[in-house]
Amino acid sequence: MSDVIASAVSQFSPTLDREENLATLRAHAAMAVERGAKLLVAPEYASAFAKEQGDWMHEHAEPLDGPFLSGVAQIARDLGIAIIASLLETAEDGTTKPFNTVFAVSVAGELLGSYRKVHLYDAFGAGESQWLSAGDAAAAPVVVEIEGFQVGLQTCYDLRFPEVSRRLIDAGAEILAIPAEWVRGPLKEFHWLTLLQARAIENTVYVIGADQAPPVAVGRSAIIDPRGVALAQLGSEAGIAVAWLERDTLEQTRKQNPALALRRYGGAEVIPASE
Repeated sequence: MSDVIASAVSQFSPTLDREENLATLRAHAAMAVERGAKLLVAPEYASAFAKEQGDWMHEHAEPLDGPFLSGVAQIARDLGIAIIASLLETAEDGTTKPFNTVFAVSVAGELLGSYRKVHLYDAFGAGESQWLSAGDAAAAPVVVEIEGFQVGLQTCYDLRFPEVSRRLIDAGAEILAIPAEWVRGPLKEFHWLTLLQARAIENTVYVIGADQAPPVAVGRSAIIDPRGVALAQLGSEAGIAVAWLERDTLEQTRKQNPALALRRYGGAEVIPASE
C-alpha cells in the first residue's frame, strides 16, 4: 500500500485524428512523468471528438482492444505511468450504438478495468443518447488499483448524480477519476467546480476532474482533496497539472469528518467492485 501518489490531470481538445490525440497524450504523459506523476487522467472523448454530435460517433468507434487503447497502453509502458482515458467503444454486435467508455491501464500497459458511461448527456439542449448506448446501471462499480490506491471510474454527466460516486466509495474508492467534456454555457463553470468539490467533501475522497480545453468545454480541470481544497487546477489552456495525493490526508479527513461512517441511509451493504 502506497502512502502517496503523484497524479496529473490532462486538459486538451481532442480532434477526429486518433494519432494526433495519442501524440498529445504522449506529450502530456511525458510532462507528467518529468514532474514525478505515476497517474494521468485524460478528458472525455480522448480518442475522437467533434464539436457537434453526429455520425462521427459511430464512424470513429472501435473495440476496447483496438488501436486507441493499444496506443495508450504503449505510452504507459514507454513512460512508466498509469493512464485513465476514454474512447467510443463499438457494441459487441457491431450494429447497435457505441458506448462512451473510460478505461484504465497500468504502468505496464495492462488493462485494469473499463466503465461504460451510464448517464448520457441528454440535457442543456444536448442528446447524447441519440448517438450512443448507455452502460448498464446494474453493473458493478468499476474500481481499479493504481500504485496502491483504489481509483473509481465515472464520466462527465455522471458527476451530477451523487449516487454514482457513492457507489464507488462503497466499493472502496479513495480517488474518483472523472474524464469530462463539460460543455460551456451559463453557470457551467460554476457547476463543474462546485460539483467536483461537493463529491470530494461528501465522500471524503480525492477527485480528479479532467475536462477538455475550450472553446467547446469549460476547461478548469482540477485535482481536489478530501476536504474540498483544489490542490492543482488549470484554466482555459491545454496542458497538465500535478498534485500529490496522500493517504494520511485521506485518513485524517475521514477521522475528523466521519460522515461515511455516520450515515443513516445506505452504506450498510458494501457493493463489490468489478474484477
